[in-house]
Amino acid sequence: MPRPSGAGVDEAVFEAVELMREAATSRDEFVTGIAVTTRCATHEEAVRAAAGRSRLTIVDEPLAQLRYLRFTEQLPAEGTVLIYDLGASGLTVTQADCRTDAILAGRHSTVVGGDGHDALLRWRLAHDGVVIDRPTSCGYKEALTASPVVTATDPRTHTRVVLTRSDFHELVTAGIHHSVSYVRQLIEETGVTPQAVALLGGCTRNPGIRAEVEALLDLPAIYDPEPEFVSARGAVLMATQLPSARRVRGVRFAGKPVTVRSGGTGVSKRKLVAAAAVTATLGATVAGLLVLDHTSAPGNTHGGTGPSPMEVAGTPPKPVDAK
Repeated sequence: MPRPSGAGVDEAVFEAVELMREAATSRDEFVTGIAVTTRCATHEEAVRAAAGRSRLTIVDEPLAQLRYLRFTEQLPAEGTVLIYDLGASGLTVTQADCRTDAILAGRHSTVVGGDGHDALLRWRLAHDGVVIDRPTSCGYKEALTASPVVTATDPRTHTRVVLTRSDFHELVTAGIHHSVSYVRQLIEETGVTPQAVALLGGCTRNPGIRAEVEALLDLPAIYDPEPEFVSARGAVLMATQLPSARRVRGVRFAGKPVTVRSGGTGVSKRKLVAAAAVTATLGATVAGLLVLDHTSAPGNTHGGTGPSPMEVAGTPPKPVDAK
């Protein structure tokens, strides 16, 4: 959901929830629960305040991502994994222990992101005489993930420009290199070399971006066919397995992870399908709240006069069995 300028994060969250409810109603389905992933305490408090008396589960985004990757058997059995989440408003990098889900370190940067890619694309096309708005540039960018060539058209002058995937790659290469240096700083901070890098977020749909990041980091890559939905699906899985929880918070840990025996990491198609079904039928899940950390928490705008009745739920000492 796009976040209007000056609006609080809760507005986009509950607009998405309402749309999911309407979609469920149109299919004669009943939403039994709502799970919302958040990246920072500011967003959590904003959503909590806006929820009023509505019951929902708030999940730390990295935990939701780890849960889904484990469910689809893509997560290494031991060591750490680096989560490279490149979304609309920036890059979130998290290093976590694969066995305990402990978060070793995490950072967020707004230097690179989908919105920045859109701006670069509009600048490039304007230089060639094609002036477009933001939604149109986003559409062209997404089209280049599936097609190597698109034709951009100025709606006023009807000027046309052929845009290739290589053209787009040239625009974003500098930002990708910057993001990789950002990742290397985080690895140096933890002192632990990750076993793999998970490429998440809508921007990683672009094959050129995935190939560039994987080559620069020289790490095995984990990629889900729908990377922008990993957080949402993981949150639903956690909410259904911990139905009494109203807050699932990750454990921050500064030490080195404890390793266990290695296991298989192959992807199960059956589980992929099952995860999609869980997402569609069990709840309205809002994920990927990739917005600036300095956003202030807005007031209650969705009913109720006080904070919603949510308890704090600790994560289990061992990850829930994925099978």
